[in-house]
Amino acid sequence: MKRHNRHVISKQLSYFKPKNSYRERNMAHEIAFGLRQDSKFISPKFFYDQKGSELFERICRLPEYYIARTENQLLLDIKDELPKFLDGHFCLVELGSGSSTKTRHILDVLSRSQPSPEYVPIDISEFLETSMSALVKEYPGLCVTGIMDTYENGLHLVADRNTTNLIAFLGSSLGNFPLADRLPFLRTVRNSMNKNDLFLLGLDLVKDRAVLENAYDDSQGVTAQFNLNILERINNDLDADFDLDGFSHHSLYNESEQRIEMYLRSLRRQHVVIPKANLELTFEEDELVHTENSHKFSIPGIDSMMTDAGFYIVKLWQDAETKFALVLAGKDC
Repeated sequence: MKRHNRHVISKQLSYFKPKNSYRERNMAHEIAFGLRQDSKFISPKFFYDQKGSELFERICRLPEYYIARTENQLLLDIKDELPKFLDGHFCLVELGSGSSTKTRHILDVLSRSQPSPEYVPIDISEFLETSMSALVKEYPGLCVTGIMDTYENGLHLVADRNTTNLIAFLGSSLGNFPLADRLPFLRTVRNSMNKNDLFLLGLDLVKDRAVLENAYDDSQGVTAQFNLNILERINNDLDADFDLDGFSHHSLYNESEQRIEMYLRSLRRQHVVIPKANLELTFEEDELVHTENSHKFSIPGIDSMMTDAGFYIVKLWQDAETKFALVLAGKDC
C-alpha cells in the first residue's frame, strides 16, 4: 500500500494523507485513460475537490434532492433502536464522510454509551479536515482519525486497528459503482471486517422516473455546476484548458438499467490540452462524456446482493414512502 503522511493536529484529531505527488500522478493517469476511450468518461471520484464538496452540500439541501433528506430522517427515526445492535465499544468508520452531517446521528447514539467514542472517516476530498475539526468541537470526548484516500486503501488501514467497527456507507454511494465493481467492493468491505463488526449501508430505491430525473437536474442548476466543476478541477490540478462554457450538464434515467446517467455534453467541436496527463484530444459537437451513474435498488435485489457479497442482514429499515432503505448487516462467516 502507498506511503501515507500522518498529521497529528491534537490528541483528539489526526489524519492520514497520501503524498500530493502520488495523488497528482494517479489522477493524471486515470483522467487520461478515461478520455482516451471511444466513449469518453471521467470517474465521479474526481467531483470532490473543495468546491465540488461544497456544491454537493448545496445539492443535499435542494427540494428536488430527496435522497439526503429522506436518509437523514430515517437515521433520526432509528436512533432509539440502533443501540440494541451496538452492544459494547464500537468505532464508527465512515466511507465517503463529506461534511458528516448524517454521521452526527450515529455519533449521538455512540456517545450515550461511550465516554470517548472513536470516529474514522475515509474520504478523498480536502473537505475532510474541515468536517473533522467541526466534529471535535461538537463532541468533546470524540477521538477522530481521518484517512484521506480511496475507500479500499482506507479499509486496509482500518483492518490493522484492534477495534470493533461499525462501518457506515451512506447516501446510496454504492449506486455510483459500475455493476461489475459492486460485489468486489462489498467483498472488500466484508474482508476488512472482524467477526463482530457491523456494516450500515444506505441505498436509494427504484421509484417514479420524474422524481429521479428532477433530483439530478434541479431547477436552480446546482447539479449542473457540480457536474461542470469536474472540468474546472482538471484545469486546476492538471493545467488543462477546458472551456466550461463549451459544455453543458445532461442527465437521464435509464429505466432498463434502473440508473440515473450523468454526462457532460460538448456544445461545439473543440480541442483540449491536458499537459500533466500528456494528453491532447478533440470533442465533437454533442459528444457526451460520462461522469456518473446512480443505480437504484429493489428490496429483493438488496437481499440477494448482500448474500452474494457474504453478508447477512441484521435489520432493514425503509421510510414510510419506501424511497430509501438502511441496511444493517453482519459478516457471514
